[in-house]
Amino acid sequence: MKIVVPVKRVLDYNVKPRVKADGTGVDLANVKMSMNPFDEIAVEEAIRLKEKGAASEIVVVSVGPQKAQETLRTALAMGADRAILVQTDDVVEPLAVAKLLKAIVEAETPGLVLLGKQAIDDDSNQTGQMLAALTGRPQGTFASKVEVDGDFVNVTREVDGGLETVRLALPAIVTTDLRLNEPRYASLPNIMKAKSKKLETKSPADYGVDITPRLTVLKVTEPAQRSAGVKLADVDALVGKLKELGVGA
Repeated sequence: MKIVVPVKRVLDYNVKPRVKADGTGVDLANVKMSMNPFDEIAVEEAIRLKEKGAASEIVVVSVGPQKAQETLRTALAMGADRAILVQTDDVVEPLAVAKLLKAIVEAETPGLVLLGKQAIDDDSNQTGQMLAALTGRPQGTFASKVEVDGDFVNVTREVDGGLETVRLALPAIVTTDLRLNEPRYASLPNIMKAKSKKLETKSPADYGVDITPRLTVLKVTEPAQRSAGVKLADVDALVGKLKELGVGA
C-alpha cells in the first residue's frame, strides 16, 4: 500500500509571530520556518505503518515556494521515499490545496492519505475534509490511533465526549492529532541519504488547478493585551466585585 502525506512549511512553533506594520499579514522575513507539527506526526505515523509492513511506499507532498524543498527533505530524512513539490509563491487557500491533492491522489492512487489535522499558521482544519469530499473517500479526523486491518483502517478519534473508533474501507483519508505519536529525529546518515532521494517539482498548472484566492484578508492585528488582575481583601469584596461586573446577574 502506498501512503501520501501532505506537509506544509510554516513559521516554527517556537517563534513568536509578528504582525506586519501595515496589518496585511504576519511578518515572515528572516524567521525560522519548519514543518507543520501535525504534518510531522502524519509523516511519523506513515513511517511506522511502513515499518510494520502495512505500507510499501511513502510519498510526501507540499504546496508552496521553492524553500518548501527543505521541509520535504526533512520528511525524506525521517524515512519517506520520495517527494513532490507543487511550487508557487502565491498564497494557496485550503480548497485549492485540496484540489491539487485530489489530482495527485488520482495520479498516485494511494491506499491511505495521512494529513495533519490543521496547520498552525492559519488553523483552518479544512484540507483533509475537503480532500475526502472531492475524492469521495471515507475520512477519519483527529486520529489518536491508526491501525490498518486488511482492506480497512481503524481510526480512534478524539471527540468532545472522549474517544470514538471508526472503521474505514481503504482507500481512505485520515487526519492526525497531537497524541497519535512522538515524531522521530532524523539521523545524520538519513539526512545524507535524503539528498539523493527523488524530489519532483510541479506547478499548479500541471494539474489544471486554478489557485486564485477566493478570500480577501482585510486586516491582521495582534491579540488584545490582557488587563492586570486585582487582589481583593476578602470574600465580601469578591462578591461585590462580581456584582459590579454583572457576573451571575
